[in-house]
Parts: sequence; C-alpha cells; structure tokens
Amino acid sequence: MIAHLTGTVTAVGATAAVLDVNGFGTLVQCSPQTASGLRLGQTTTLQTSLVVREDSLTLYGFASTDERDCFELLLTASGVGPRIAQAACAVLSPAELRQAIASEDLATLTRVPGVGRKGAERICIELRDKINALALTTAPPEVPAAAGARELWREQVAGGLQGLGWSARDAEAACERISELAAAEPQPPVAELMRAALRSLAKK
Repeated sequence: MIAHLTGTVTAVGATAAVLDVNGFGTLVQCSPQTASGLRLGQTTTLQTSLVVREDSLTLYGFASTDERDCFELLLTASGVGPRIAQAACAVLSPAELRQAIASEDLATLTRVPGVGRKGAERICIELRDKINALALTTAPPEVPAAAGARELWREQVAGGLQGLGWSARDAEAACERISELAAAEPQPPVAELMRAALRSLAKK
C-alpha cells in the first residue's frame, strides 16, 4: 500500500499529474480540484490509494487523507469503480458525502456522474454503517490555488469536467454559467469554481 507520495510535479493535466520521486516519475490520477492546485516544479505531497486490477496498477492521489478515505470506502460498494468514486470525491466534499450516506440523501448522491437512484440506494444500504468509522477532520488541508492568467480557470474546469465524463459542450456551458463568479476575483480558486460548475450541471 502506497499511503502518500512527496515529489516534484513534472507534468499536470486536468485529472492526472506526474511526480518525480527521487528520480522515478510516478503517474497519479487526481480529482480536478487536486490537479488544479498543482504547479509545475513545485514539491508537493499527495495522499494516495493504489487500485489493483488484473491488467493494471493505478495510483490515485488526493489533497487530504479524508478525501482518500472516502474514495476507498466508496470502492467497497457494489458497482462502484474508481471512476465513479473519483467523481463522487470531485462533486462532494468528504463531509457532504458522509452526510448524504448517513441520511440516505439520494438526491445529493445522484448528482455524481454515473450514479442513478438505484446506485445511490445501494451505496446508502452498504455504507451507512461504515461511514461513521471514517476519521473526521475539522479542517482538511486546502489545495493551493493554481497559478496563471485569469482565463486559465476555464481550461482547467472544462478539462476536469470532461475527465469526469461530461461532454465538451456541457463543460463549456457550465463554464459560461459560472463566468460571473470567476470574474469576481483576480485569480479565482479553481477548486471552488469546479464545485460550482458541477452544481450547475446537476441542476440541468
């Protein structure tokens, strides 16, 4: 089990990054919020989860231990694979996810791409007795804001949405709906804009 990685960011995309760890380039799949906070050349630490399949070994990275623990818990539910678990962590914060499962809030869970009503019901049934076992964190570490020009947020948010399964058209429409929010700050926090875009898509 690889619990965390500390290394230099040598490449970063909408939903993945490469960390140089003592000369080894390690590809890590990330949520859009986590990826948007990484800067080329910076040294960073990501909490990680290794998913083993018959034909692959995939490492997933998270900004906080709380987010990683929620990801791993979701993987124990029937029908939930890494893609859906990662999407859930992108759409909902760990606290929101715990609350939705504990209270059987199906409307909140179905905001996650790939989760329908039956899937949400199954997640609640299978995980509601396990969710409270997760360690609660009062202040999870914030992902640093991404550097770059004002319009860089649009590329990062659109790329992140497409990485989660939304079409390019839907991603661009979501960016348009949150453009006023993005314009309110000189360097908008991409993680917040990503959540706002996801909320706008959920209301379609």
